[in-house]
Amino acid sequence: MKRLAFTLAAPLLLLPTTLPSGAQQSKKSETKGAWVFAYFKEPANQGIYLALSRDGLLYTPLNDGEPWLKPSEPEELMRDIYITRAPNGRGFRAVWTWGWRGNSMGTSESQDLMTWSPQRQIALMGSSPDAQNTWAPETYWDATQQQWLVLWSSSFKPAADGTPGEGLRLWSAHTKNFVTFTKPEKFFDRGFPVIDATLFQREQNGKHDVVMVLKDQTQQPLRYNERWTAGPTIEGPWGELSDTINEPWSEGPSVLQLGNRTVIFYDHYRAPNIRYEAIASTDWQHWTDITGEISLPEQCKHGSFFRVTEAEAKKLLARHDHGVTP
Repeated sequence: MKRLAFTLAAPLLLLPTTLPSGAQQSKKSETKGAWVFAYFKEPANQGIYLALSRDGLLYTPLNDGEPWLKPSEPEELMRDIYITRAPNGRGFRAVWTWGWRGNSMGTSESQDLMTWSPQRQIALMGSSPDAQNTWAPETYWDATQQQWLVLWSSSFKPAADGTPGEGLRLWSAHTKNFVTFTKPEKFFDRGFPVIDATLFQREQNGKHDVVMVLKDQTQQPLRYNERWTAGPTIEGPWGELSDTINEPWSEGPSVLQLGNRTVIFYDHYRAPNIRYEAIASTDWQHWTDITGEISLPEQCKHGSFFRVTEAEAKKLLARHDHGVTP
């Protein structure tokens, strides 16, 4: 694949922004429609799986537990899947980690979640030869600037001139069409390694802001769990970081508003409890473990959640490949 060309664009203004319809937003659960959970299973070469829920807590695998979308390119992996609805409400965009190492994310789009465009490898960090990875991309629509914000994490090996490498930090680029992208810029750096950032549009006490939940990857002292910060827009500026809000060895957070509770799902990946877990809060300060209230598919790994209409849910429930390639 040819290396992606980057075009420069003006930076986003710090004005109110809108997350895509179907993204993680703090609106009360609708009475109709459903939640969909998109996820992968190790070793991440089988593809993307979907599960459906009516209440946002209990999820049943779709397509009889068969992959919904399989890798199409040699050596492609499909990790850390993130699916969101297009800003006009019609169609969906998927992005994922293309490989454990490398400078690329994967992407595809669909009008109905049933059929998908050819999978493309996007070399987000193609202009940075020392980039070691491009992990967990997520996409957010900025209505003010009429473009997408793409977030991910990258680390860097030492340069040929001896300049030391850098640990994992959050990076970003912008695009209008997922063909040309702005040059990557560092998005968030507080001096410690960070991965798996996700954004959530919050409404609390009559105020609106954007919360970023991320994994603090600090090794000494060991953290490896989630923290959050808030700002006025999807670009920040970001305020003070919270303390850790869940147990170590947790990553891949997703935020849902279910009734009056904010629920954060996350992938707890260390024995003896290798499973998805969840915590809930009504004030973003006091968190309760609600893992006993949730049910997600076995072996599911770092995924994302989005809303679908009742008509879309019925189409999803009707699919049964029985081992046939989609």
